[in-house]
Amino acid sequence: MSNMVKTGVRSWTLLAGPIVALALILQVSVAGAKSAPDSFADLAERLLPMVVNISTTTVIEGRDVPTMPELPPGSPFEDFFKEFFDRNPSQQRERRATSLGSGFIISADGYVVTNNHVIQDADEITVILHDDTQLQADIIGYDPKTDLALLKVNFDGDLPAASFGNSDASRVGDWIVAIGNPFGLGGTVTAGIISARGRDINSGPYDEYIQTDASINRGNSGGPMFNLDGDVVGINTAIFSPSGGSVGIGFAIPSNVAKNVIEQLIEHGEVRRGWLGVHIQEVTEEIAETLGMSEATGALVANVMEDGPAAASGIQPGDVILTFNDSLVAEMRRLPKIVADTPVGEEVDVEVWRDGKEITIQVVVGVLDDEVVAAASSTGKGDEMQETRIEKLGISVAGFTDEIRQQFELDDSAKGVIVTAVDEAGPAAEKAIRPGDLIVEVSQSEVTEPGQIIQSVEDAEAAGRKSVLLLIEGQAGLRFVALRIGQE
Repeated sequence: MSNMVKTGVRSWTLLAGPIVALALILQVSVAGAKSAPDSFADLAERLLPMVVNISTTTVIEGRDVPTMPELPPGSPFEDFFKEFFDRNPSQQRERRATSLGSGFIISADGYVVTNNHVIQDADEITVILHDDTQLQADIIGYDPKTDLALLKVNFDGDLPAASFGNSDASRVGDWIVAIGNPFGLGGTVTAGIISARGRDINSGPYDEYIQTDASINRGNSGGPMFNLDGDVVGINTAIFSPSGGSVGIGFAIPSNVAKNVIEQLIEHGEVRRGWLGVHIQEVTEEIAETLGMSEATGALVANVMEDGPAAASGIQPGDVILTFNDSLVAEMRRLPKIVADTPVGEEVDVEVWRDGKEITIQVVVGVLDDEVVAAASSTGKGDEMQETRIEKLGISVAGFTDEIRQQFELDDSAKGVIVTAVDEAGPAAEKAIRPGDLIVEVSQSEVTEPGQIIQSVEDAEAAGRKSVLLLIEGQAGLRFVALRIGQE
């Protein structure tokens, strides 16, 4: 199981309140909330046979054994070395590394779900049932992006299978039961509550973990998280721990994420995700203000890939995607998952903010290819210009000349205006703009000379705006920056 290590110390403050008020609160019952069961024994007895232990073996090549040394004729060590090397011939030695994890059966004919990191690089996979029956498993498919894998075992008879529940219906505070194989101890049952939902732990592009305080440890990876109805609402995947053991913060893949992945692995042996073909970034308060939006929401399109679905539909850099296929894009990180979950080839409505108003665009969703690399470029040279100082942005800029292109190693496809210097204490430095970055657009209009930037700043001030929106091309690729207009 993967670990995350936290440094630093948090202090906690206890807030005292009137005892009478506390007593009143304790008497209030929450409508629809389930009380804690007197025991989890009946539930555990029913669910334990559905959970399996997974043992993997990986063959690791070792070093060559030394060859027989050259000895002088009649050496007393000749017989000793000959006997040693006859017993240990020179060859590449191998050693076998084993690891343990968890999984659960999802069909009577032997499909088993686990984490990808449990079976990754394994040469042999053994599924161990609750009664200690050992079965060799084959890999049907895996998905590193969600850390899920699907196995298949052959068994004479029907296996007890778990059912996926609706993780979207699970609420913070609901009771859950986790079953797995911590530290190789075998079927172990722990209970807790859902502590939080939608956690992003930076493990992949589709992070949406359920957080729990149920005790899960190394070896619990791939094991199920059940609700009190006995349905799987999560797959235990990671823990947050400075010690390597449980500290009450564990993370599980929601069942609604897993169901779609598992269904595709069964049908195709791989996961086919929807693809839009854009690079996006967060809409900050400053960016929202420069675009005339009432609130910071949606995903800002920084770049559109050539030959992608977005380019074919007319989506442009600077558009803010507000909804996709009737799903609200409340924040930037939601869009990749919404697109990925959309069936390939389906035409959907995309609502975007452009030029101060909302418009709707129809897009035919493409298929995500991890090998696709955006290579969008355009040609054109700016007029030769001298370096120009723009005090209110804290930068110096210049148009393209042969000297500028050579100094900053720009090719013929580069466009815009080059940043030649940045004030350390200026607005541009605050946004990590560096010499050599290209300003491609200002206020969503292309620029080819410094005078256009100056004019855009003046127009923004006249309109009462506190910042201007720049499209910057630098080491991190294309990105939009809302740059505060400083005072001279």
